[in-house]
Amino acid sequence: MREFREKTEAVSPVIGVILMVAITVILASVIAVFVFGLAGNLEASMHKDVIFKTGTDNTGKLITIQAFAGKDLGRISYITATNGSSYWLPKGITKNTDAGWLHVGWINTTNIPRNDKTVVFTATFSDGTEQVVAQT
Repeated sequence: MREFREKTEAVSPVIGVILMVAITVILASVIAVFVFGLAGNLEASMHKDVIFKTGTDNTGKLITIQAFAGKDLGRISYITATNGSSYWLPKGITKNTDAGWLHVGWINTTNIPRNDKTVVFTATFSDGTEQVVAQT
């Protein structure tokens, strides 16, 4: 009769060595990214904390935009909307507007009709950065 030999090792030594080399390479590359400055400036975030909601007016024909939440709402200088060729600023707002006019609950009906075109709303902040804040 043949006797079966039991292996008590869960992983072969070759697999263990390959895993250790892989972990070492990954760790060395992460350290190199930070030491040699390849990661750039990771502290400055360009993303602003704002939430907008789009909808339609009472007739269902025009697009509306509403400031829903966000700590950076007060830093928005102006908002533009584009749908391919149209360019829109909120009524009474110019590009030279100081920040602070926008607040939670602000709602504005655009002159852009609701159709199958995508409308992109872009906010320009007081520091000059721009961010897409809503899209239909």
